[in-house]
Amino acid sequence: MAEVTNELIFELLKPIQSRMSAVEQGQRETKQELNAMRGVLVSMQSDLQNIYGILGRHDNRLDRIERRLELRELAPPPQASYEPPKS
Repeated sequence: MAEVTNELIFELLKPIQSRMSAVEQGQRETKQELNAMRGVLVSMQSDLQNIYGILGRHDNRLDRIERRLELRELAPPPQASYEPPKS
C-alpha cells in the first residue's frame, strides 16, 4: 500500500480548496441577485399599493358622482328663467 504523506494530502486538498472558493463566489453572486430581486419585488408591491389607493379614490369619486346624478334624475325639471314681457 502506498504511503500517505503530508505532501500527498496537500496536493489533494489544493483542488478542493479552489473548488470551494468557486462555490463561495457563486453563492455570493446568487445572494446579490436574490437581494436585487427582493428590491424589485418591494418596489412592485409599493407600486401596486399606490395603484390600489388611486383606484380607491376614483371609486369614491364615482360613487359621489353617481349619487349626485341620481338626485338630479329624481328632481323636477328646471323651470325656465323669468323674463318680463317686452313692451
